[in-house]
Amino acid sequence: MPLTGIEIFKLLPKTNCGECGVPTCLAFAMSLAGGKAELTSCPYVSEEAKTQLMEASAPAITPVTIGVSDRAFKIGNDTVMFRHEKTFVNPPALAILITDTMNDSEIDARLERFKLQYERIGVTLRAEMIAIRDDSGDAEKFESIVTKVKQNSDGNIILMSNNPDVMATGLKACANRRPLIYAITEDNLDQMVKLARDYSCPIVAKATNLEGLSELTTKLTKLGIKDIVLDSGARTPSQTFKDQILIRNAALKNKFRPLGFPTIVLPCEMTDNPMKEAVFASIFIAKYSGIIVLSDFQGESLFPLLLERLNIFTDPQRPLATTEGIYEIGGPDENSPVLITTNFSLTYFLISGEIETSRIPSYLLIMDTEGLSVLTAWAAGKFNSDTIVPFIKKTNITEKIKHRKLIIPGYIAAESGGIEEALPGWEVLVGPREGANIPAYLKIWDK
Repeated sequence: MPLTGIEIFKLLPKTNCGECGVPTCLAFAMSLAGGKAELTSCPYVSEEAKTQLMEASAPAITPVTIGVSDRAFKIGNDTVMFRHEKTFVNPPALAILITDTMNDSEIDARLERFKLQYERIGVTLRAEMIAIRDDSGDAEKFESIVTKVKQNSDGNIILMSNNPDVMATGLKACANRRPLIYAITEDNLDQMVKLARDYSCPIVAKATNLEGLSELTTKLTKLGIKDIVLDSGARTPSQTFKDQILIRNAALKNKFRPLGFPTIVLPCEMTDNPMKEAVFASIFIAKYSGIIVLSDFQGESLFPLLLERLNIFTDPQRPLATTEGIYEIGGPDENSPVLITTNFSLTYFLISGEIETSRIPSYLLIMDTEGLSVLTAWAAGKFNSDTIVPFIKKTNITEKIKHRKLIIPGYIAAESGGIEEALPGWEVLVGPREGANIPAYLKIWDK
């Protein structure tokens, strides 16, 4: 069982040096117990204590990184069964499947569809991985397809073959991209372990059931293999769903280390119906896969999956926020209207979109309210005359305009008097409550 914060504290040097990033050893101990800090951050912990502390500092679900540099993608490291308990940490990767029996035109088409991306509340949504499967058994052919994918895509790569010789050729072609090796089984254990070590790549452990999977990962960890992704072997939606829950529960609730790794699921092998495949994928985004391999991407199914992932893996305690500042919409000049709102991303994109629709060039002042919406920020005392006035002065918006008129959201009309009193010479105009009414309001301004 993991150690408690107090038990960890007893093993620390108690110097309160602060070199770990927190002011006291007790605070560091609590961070370790909560999985929010790493033991290596303490420079003075004794070797004798490290063994006991490793259990407390190790995450229940080991984080695994696939790929390199700015395209590297991390999975695992989750700490809760349900999002409302805290937050889900690393979103699952979505992968498109390419096989070495496809012709060049089909491979090119899939590589092009892999590039599909969407903008949503200031975030770019796209898939991350390309799974290359060995269906031919031809090592040279597999290597050529891997080379082609590597040269024509920035996606992280999953190499899929049970044949160690074929896998070796694929790894040779893309080792510098740190691909995921799929898969190690009881039958190819020794050869695949050697490849994982030689190329320093993460590996998928695959068995036919959870008991066999536990035995396999136990062998791997004893051999020093730590970057492991789990495939329970299930290929029906119901059994895969059950396995995902059992694996997560065993790791988090029972602290069962052999199953404390992220998982991979393959809806591409569960059905020939693309829409059913998308439905299955949506289930595993929520419960609890680390990688989801789809046979192909189509915009009408990919976008909803990306959006679901964004919603589920947004920290409910930290709303998406836009950077504070002056946003110029439509090329405003010194006579253009000035509006103000909060930095809640949805509010920003709603208001900026309505301003664009009006075709009235405007300045939009975005004030940092810690990601809260207008009413919530106002109720919390973060968006009222006492906070708005210093912000207006800080922006130096007066250097960009001749007039002294400020349009505030209709929901905080009560703050208009306080703002005018603190900003002599300014006229505060109460704008509409609903964003949809902004275009009509600005057209009146323009007249």
